[in-house]
Amino acid sequence: MNEQPRGTRPGRITIRDVAADAGVSVAAVSKVLRNAYGVSPALRQNVLTSIEKLGYRPSTAARGMRGRTFTIGVVLVEMGNPFLPDVIAGISDACGADGYKVLIGLGQAQLTLEESLLDSMIDHGMDGLILVAPRMSGETLEAYARQTPLVVIAHHEPSPNAYDTVNSDDAAGAQMVVAELVAAGHSDIAMISLLVADDNSQTHVSVAREKGYLKAMGDAGLEPSARILRMTGDKDLRQAQMRSFLSAPDRPTAVFCWSDLFAIELIGLARSSGMNLPSDLSVIGYDNSPPATMPLIELTSVDQNARGLGGAAATALLSRIAGRTNPQRLMLKPTLAHRTSHGPA
Repeated sequence: MNEQPRGTRPGRITIRDVAADAGVSVAAVSKVLRNAYGVSPALRQNVLTSIEKLGYRPSTAARGMRGRTFTIGVVLVEMGNPFLPDVIAGISDACGADGYKVLIGLGQAQLTLEESLLDSMIDHGMDGLILVAPRMSGETLEAYARQTPLVVIAHHEPSPNAYDTVNSDDAAGAQMVVAELVAAGHSDIAMISLLVADDNSQTHVSVAREKGYLKAMGDAGLEPSARILRMTGDKDLRQAQMRSFLSAPDRPTAVFCWSDLFAIELIGLARSSGMNLPSDLSVIGYDNSPPATMPLIELTSVDQNARGLGGAAATALLSRIAGRTNPQRLMLKPTLAHRTSHGPA
């Protein structure tokens, strides 16, 4: 009596049979089959050996019957930023108009989790992916883009080849802030930015805003007084840094914060220390998020059109799904929303 090879059943060999024979998961076999990024040579050889032994052939007929799933995957680094709901709304509006459902994955600021989410979304046959502020390198993004249509928001990759980028013109937004403060009579203007520790810091939006700030300070003849204070993402440590900044004898008359989250924290700490804003300190943020409009905050902020960013990303992705292959780098023009957190020097 002939025995079936380990992990096989009578009839057609399936991907589950290959996984059982190789002693790995179905997802691991899928990654090998689609030549996914991050597959080790040992795993690849193990799976290919089982495929050859069992005579497995992927079902092209099943693929053809499946066609599009009319689902789009969106991967967010985190959900703490109040700027994000409008981005998601813009994506949903554009996708819904074309009959697509949007499914969201949360990376929780962990690179391995982001990659795991992308792998799962690809394995489940989603028609395309949108990433918001990913922590991945351009090389990793290119590898995923070779597997599925991909668009990236808030990631200043200088020359993407296989995917599209959609950004606010962050440098221009920062220049608007400096110009506004200079027009109000300020000459001592600092910037509070984010300490970005990974190897891909040059693609981060905070770095683009730093470049805009430095250019505007230079254009205004204020380059000698330009200073950027990069603060940690840890809230407790950051607030200690902000208290030190506020109590420093050389505190500037105005400060540009790279995000509303940082600006709102700074305003709260300044007021709790007895300072009057904007007479003691003018503050301008970036994102024009809903909390910036609250009566007790009234934060002047750069509006990067979050809903527009989401809509542009979704439109770009749908055109990729339809067959477009040439890369696009879309840049939306920001505006400045004026409120009472800043005033004359």
